[in-house]
Amino acid sequence: MKLVRRQFLHLAAGAAALPAVSRMARAQAYPTRPVRIVVGFAAGGGTDLTARLIAQWLSERIGQPFIVENRPGASSNVAAEMVARALPDGHTLLFANATNAINATLYDNLSFNFVRDMAPIASIMRVPLVMEVHPSVPTMTPAEFIAYAKANPGKLNVASPGIGTPLHVAGEMFKMMSGLDIVFVTYRGTGPALVDLLAGQTQVMFDALPASLEHIKAGRLRALAVTTAVRAEALPNVPPLGDVVPGYEASSWFGLVAPTGTPDEAIDRLNKEVNSALNDAKFKSRFTDLGGTVLIGSPSDFGKLIADETGKWGKVVKFSGIKPH
Repeated sequence: MKLVRRQFLHLAAGAAALPAVSRMARAQAYPTRPVRIVVGFAAGGGTDLTARLIAQWLSERIGQPFIVENRPGASSNVAAEMVARALPDGHTLLFANATNAINATLYDNLSFNFVRDMAPIASIMRVPLVMEVHPSVPTMTPAEFIAYAKANPGKLNVASPGIGTPLHVAGEMFKMMSGLDIVFVTYRGTGPALVDLLAGQTQVMFDALPASLEHIKAGRLRALAVTTAVRAEALPNVPPLGDVVPGYEASSWFGLVAPTGTPDEAIDRLNKEVNSALNDAKFKSRFTDLGGTVLIGSPSDFGKLIADETGKWGKVVKFSGIKPH
């Protein structure tokens, strides 16, 4: 009788442990095959490079290949739609950035809703932008620039690397919040925009810090402010624009998202491994070399960032009236 009772208790204990074992098995099983990280821009750019650094880390840590797949088109909407419609099993991810938050309002006819149809996994990096002018502009500070622009309405041209890009809307937000009459000149990419700024054909530009840092250090361009709330390591003597335009903050950021409905086990594992990369001194230094600051946080932290950015840029897009080409 005692033997039967002992057997029953042993079986009962084993049955009670089954759900936990099952959950653990599911967590350990992910991923069961190679994982695609879809990038909405061409290979070789900053977004692509950052995605490949993360993919390499995840491949080494998790033991399955994480493959970067470039799907440029429609300002990254092609890639976002592809991932939004993918099977939500954690094997198709989107390397998201600030453009996705801007596009939510910029485009009227998207077949997906970025906030609703994407599950946040992990934020990765924030990159400050820099407000820079050609040396011929007789201003040394943001306050001086605002005064000069107000004294010369409609005479200062702002180089924009494309309608609705983070660099463009950062400038539009500055225009909105400062009440200036400045004119945006649109180019096909950062390269051509920088060429004309360096030649003095335009007077001011909002650019990603890494792209302009060499020109600033060489004196070919003058940095007036960084767009983040705090100073940038690479330009410690350049103040935040928010010091003169209260509440102003803009940056480029990157992170991983998956289709809504992706299992929590997959999201939690990916978040843990991404954060381990961002806490690794050697890995972190590679992002610092790119001019960025790591963003360590939970999936809900990243979800809040996406929601806040979508709301902020929505106001700028509506105020400026900009439309995609």
